Formats: sequence, C-alpha cells, structure tokens
Amino acid sequence: MRIVVCVKHVPDIQSDRALGESGYVVRDGGDGTLNELDENALEAALTLAEAAGGEVVALTVGPDDAVDAVRKGLQMGADEAVHVLDDAIAGSDVVGTARVLAAAITHLGTETPVDLVVTGMAGLDGLTSLLPTALAALLDVPALPLAAEVSVEGGTVRVRRNLDHATEVLEAPLPALVSVTDQANEPRYPNFKGIMAARKKPVTTLSLGDLGLSPADVGAAGARTAVVEAAARPARENRVLINDQGDAGTQLAAYLVENKLA
Repeated sequence: MRIVVCVKHVPDIQSDRALGESGYVVRDGGDGTLNELDENALEAALTLAEAAGGEVVALTVGPDDAVDAVRKGLQMGADEAVHVLDDAIAGSDVVGTARVLAAAITHLGTETPVDLVVTGMAGLDGLTSLLPTALAALLDVPALPLAAEVSVEGGTVRVRRNLDHATEVLEAPLPALVSVTDQANEPRYPNFKGIMAARKKPVTTLSLGDLGLSPADVGAAGARTAVVEAAARPARENRVLINDQGDAGTQLAAYLVENKLA
C-alpha cells in the first residue's frame, strides 16, 4: 500500500502572525514549523503502513523553507519526501494549492499507484479545512473527512467520525482520501535513530513544469479568492469588570437585559 501524506509548513502558532500589504500571510519570520495537525496525518499513515505493509510519502508545496515540513515527516518515519517548489505558486489560494497537490499525487502515481491520501483536518495558518475535499474532488476519489479513527482492510478504508451527538462509520474503496482530526492519535516524537536516518533520505523537488501545470492555474493568477482588506483586531473597550460579592450572576443578568442581549 502506498500512502501520500500532504503536510504544510506554517508560521509558529505561538508567534505574532500578520497579513502583509498584498493580503498574504507573512511567512518570512524564520519561525515556521510543520503544521501540528499534519503530525496526526503522518502518524495515521505510518501506523497503517506498519500494520498492513507499505510506504509513506510526505508531500508539501511551498517556498524553500517548506522543505522542513517533509524533513520532519522523514524523521517521524516516512519513506520518501517530495517538495513542490516554484515561484509561480506564491499567492495560491486553497483551490490553487489543491491543484498543485493533485498534480503531484498523479505524478507520483505514474510508476507506483497511490492507494490512499491522508491530510490533517486543517492548516493552522488559514483554518479553512477546505483542502481535503477540494483535493479529493480534483483526484476524483472518495473523501472521508474528519476521521477520529482510520483502518484499511481488503481494499477498503473505514473511518469513524465523532459528531456532536452521534458517531458515524464510513467506508470507501481505495484509492481514497482521508483527513484525520487531532483525536485520531498521539503523534510519535522523532527519536535519535529516526533523525539520523532522515539525513540519508533525499527530498525530491518538483516544479510546475514537471507536473504539467501552467503558472496561470496557480498563484494569484489562478486564485478564486482574494483578501480585500485586513486590519489588526481592535483593542477591547468599555469592558465591565464585576467584583463578585455573591451577586455576580444577578449583576450579569441585569447587564444583559439592560443592553438587550438576553
């Protein structure tokens, strides 16, 4: 079984983040990291490959420093790493990114078919959660998103999804795409052996030309969305602080009624 895991290099969630004048996330702070939710995707893929036999390919799209994301995947145990690097990709929205990933996965499947694509539930920079289903649509494979548990048996992938008041079990034939939540597992921490082994594994770099894509299909030219305006969140004003003397609930209720919030 061959599994491709899509991973993303994102600004550190603990750092100060902002949109630049062009409306894009500022990514040159030097504090980027592997998207935390993609670690769950890597763990799910590695567990499946260890149980059923197979290989895991870590795939990313982005500028030079995005290679750190797939290197982290290699340290965790991925067998291969692929980095799609092309200046024309800059400014891509989620649809453009999905186009690049779909083309890369198709390219990887020309010699050895890809049985399963695994992603995290969201990127912590944009938090749209749109990429998994957009990618599945472009690949024309079933999408099983937001899985808290995933297994593969006999050419079928099965996932369990935890809803607010129910649990769903979904199945689909391979090839398919699964996105996993942070409930799916506890990602392994790279050990010294894995870190040293990752140094010997090459990272394959692909361009848009390698994938048969035109610059017009990605980047700002191919984007279906655009940031019109962005501003820092204003500071809170007119805050009401209540010193609870046993009647805070009454004061809060009176405030809500007075301001027609109840």
